[in-house]
Amino acid sequence: MNTFKSSAELKASAKERMFGHYGTAVGAVLITLCIVGFLDFITFLFVDTTTVVGTVFYYVISFLLSLLSGLFTSGTTYLYLEIICGRPASVGDIFRGFSICPNKAILIQGFISLISYIANIPMIIISYKVIFASQSELMRLMLPYSLSIILSGVVSMILSLLYAQAFYLLHDFPQYSVRELLAKSRKLMVGHKGRLFYIYVSFLPLLLVAMLSCGIGLLWLIPYMNATQTEFFLDLIQNKNN
Repeated sequence: MNTFKSSAELKASAKERMFGHYGTAVGAVLITLCIVGFLDFITFLFVDTTTVVGTVFYYVISFLLSLLSGLFTSGTTYLYLEIICGRPASVGDIFRGFSICPNKAILIQGFISLISYIANIPMIIISYKVIFASQSELMRLMLPYSLSIILSGVVSMILSLLYAQAFYLLHDFPQYSVRELLAKSRKLMVGHKGRLFYIYVSFLPLLLVAMLSCGIGLLWLIPYMNATQTEFFLDLIQNKNN
């Protein structure tokens, strides 16, 4: 009989497992933010997005950076699997994505990012029009602009639920192809998307508090969230095996 843990149980277990590892987790968050965030900032700073060509170039560079972030996501996943499973972990584990099936990590992230970018096309086009719109045109564009934002958010959430387990599966089943990993994640999430969505929503109050601390609280909250999601994956796998 499958006995899945509740959200509260997963969080409690994550807190317990993270005890003594927050220094490592915070270091991993800072390094990732510094590398990926710095590159994204440089792109935004030096690419002229007031022209069509510049805007296209900016999103092409952003897409390539998302592929790089996939390698760090893979490494971060490895780090939290080590922590939650009680194995030795270090800050350097976030670079594991560069050595453990990096091509698969890039393709997984590329697939997810590509769908997200396609869903963002209406918002990008309307945003570009908004920049140069007159007052009357601006009012007319507000409804489609709002709808495009909602579309983008919905697609991003669906992707995050369907493929939430892809990077975990990559480290548990490195012999699988990218297509198999994505399909396995979708199959694993059947009947559990609502559970994971509830976990996401349950972190919103803490997220608001963290933002009020000028983002400093995120250094504690992000590891907590990552650990809880890792607990969620292991709970799925354990019950699946049973």
